[in-house]
Amino acid sequence: MTQRPWAEQAPATLNAVAADWELEVGDPFPGASASLTVPAILRDGTDAVLKVAFPHRESEQEADALFAWDGNGAVRLLAVDRDRFALLLERCRPGLPLAVLEPEEALDVLVDLLPRLWLPAGEPFRPLADEAAWWASYLEERWEALGRPFERSLLDLAAAALRDLSPTQGDAVLLHQDLQGGNVLSAEREPWLVIDPKPLAGEREFAAAPIVRSSELGHSRRAARYRLDRVTGDLGLDRERARLWTIGQTIAWCFDGTRLGTHIETARWLL
Repeated sequence: MTQRPWAEQAPATLNAVAADWELEVGDPFPGASASLTVPAILRDGTDAVLKVAFPHRESEQEADALFAWDGNGAVRLLAVDRDRFALLLERCRPGLPLAVLEPEEALDVLVDLLPRLWLPAGEPFRPLADEAAWWASYLEERWEALGRPFERSLLDLAAAALRDLSPTQGDAVLLHQDLQGGNVLSAEREPWLVIDPKPLAGEREFAAAPIVRSSELGHSRRAARYRLDRVTGDLGLDRERARLWTIGQTIAWCFDGTRLGTHIETARWLL
């Protein structure tokens, strides 16, 4: 199913799940592009969030990641309907994104959260090596389709990074491959909780990638390089591997959505 037909069917799916789980639901939260997410109230009056996700590879194991974390630094999973890609989640209140903080404070939060998320990981999570191979498989085709929007040397470097880093990884841990300033929310149970995991199993160095390119925390050469230095330095990560993973995934992700320009700039700043 493509995203447009899914979007047309999603409200009916959400209402059906809400009826099955006996939920009272409100109007959708703004800003979601690959899911329909609404506030919900359980029969006992507990606040929650009902999410129906577009069925794609990045959302397949979201429930498994939340179950593994069990509320430790992340929102709790209350219920799941795997056939309909529906999740019932703990609600974060006040629910402000991490990006409201000053960049240094936001980095403090992320550096504290990451080790808590790094559980030893294998099945059912997709290996980072498999995902990197998939990214590498489409780079040139999409680059050509968009009229070669950046230099060939950057494309080649990204492809080489995705190819060469995979077989030399360290121990595999559970990774949130989109841990950026909009996917950590202020909450009551803990000051900040992670949402919207797109999980992979791979080495810790990869975890720097979404943080380095998180333009919500400052979009400049200095800001991106500082985030790379801070995350790798504070957490004892190999800076060069983290730098190359960031270039590889950032270029792989630049072809979707509205961040082509910012992703290309970030990758160039890391050369």
